Amino acid sequence: MNKIALAALLPEEICSFFSLSPSFRGNQIFQWIGKGADSFDAMTNLSAELRTSLAEKAILRSTRVSDVLKADDGTIKLQIETEDDLAVETVLLTDKAGRKTACVSCQAGCAMGCAFCKTGTLGLARNLTAAEIVEQFLYLEKHAGTLDNIVFMGMGEPLLNLDALRKAIAVLTDKRGRNLSSRRITVSTVGIVSGIYDLADKGPAVRLALSLTTADEETRKELMPASSTNSLRDLRQAISYYIEKTGKRVTLEAVLLSGKNMSEKNADSLIAFAKDLDVHVNLIPWNPVEGLPFATPDARETAQFVSRLEKGGLNVTLRMHRGKSISGACGQLGKTNVKDECCT
Repeated sequence: MNKIALAALLPEEICSFFSLSPSFRGNQIFQWIGKGADSFDAMTNLSAELRTSLAEKAILRSTRVSDVLKADDGTIKLQIETEDDLAVETVLLTDKAGRKTACVSCQAGCAMGCAFCKTGTLGLARNLTAAEIVEQFLYLEKHAGTLDNIVFMGMGEPLLNLDALRKAIAVLTDKRGRNLSSRRITVSTVGIVSGIYDLADKGPAVRLALSLTTADEETRKELMPASSTNSLRDLRQAISYYIEKTGKRVTLEAVLLSGKNMSEKNADSLIAFAKDLDVHVNLIPWNPVEGLPFATPDARETAQFVSRLEKGGLNVTLRMHRGKSISGACGQLGKTNVKDECCT
């Protein structure tokens, strides 16, 4: 790409790249990007000469939306094409209170290989750039209006693309532009221990969610291959360090797989893992993925598991299914090449 992608540049970087003076021009352009401007002509407080110069040297979007899928529950899934013919997916989720959350991807595909996840079957194509990450959020706001929260738990492992993640968050939270509060940002990980320490020590100060799924070591290795080099013992120490360092509660997420990770033993292991940690537990009944050998638990099995966790002293939330009809639910994102047929 010969033109500069503007979506992940801060005002001072915009000024530097284009030798702009006075410096407030960088702020003006940055503000327009945060507002979702999709053409330089829309930047009406810039001179025609500057708008022409920007159009010659830069692009507002390095990606494009190749498909828009909408579910009856308000979920929107965008399939986004990159310059090199990869595709990633990003999802808008709306809860009962009407709060809108962007579920954003950090990689095209994923190398983690979680057995219950569609994305995990794809392998990793590459990390996304900071601009490609920011653009997902801007596209979702264009389709759904102002968003309340952002969760980095779409395609890929965010803590294996920390440089781009940090830059994207810096752009989205900058007060001169979109000004999204860091308290409304969650980063989800399968449990990359080194990344958790890095995030705790170097920031940014965001919420952390751990995709735990089970606290039984052998079952976790079977379901989540990354745990082979990130043991539960080391992971618990990292989570404890993150909580102490940041003062933030961590969310433990568990995908519920019928007959696989929902026994009394599984519940007790989770209770033991969470003991004395400032955590909240999110339970997510498995969203079906064609070809994967798992089953979604019924209401009775789920209620028994929830009850045992609560009796063990855990704060538990049972997540609702959203976006299943468009393969936009947790674990269902799975298109990585624009030449593939739609995964739905």
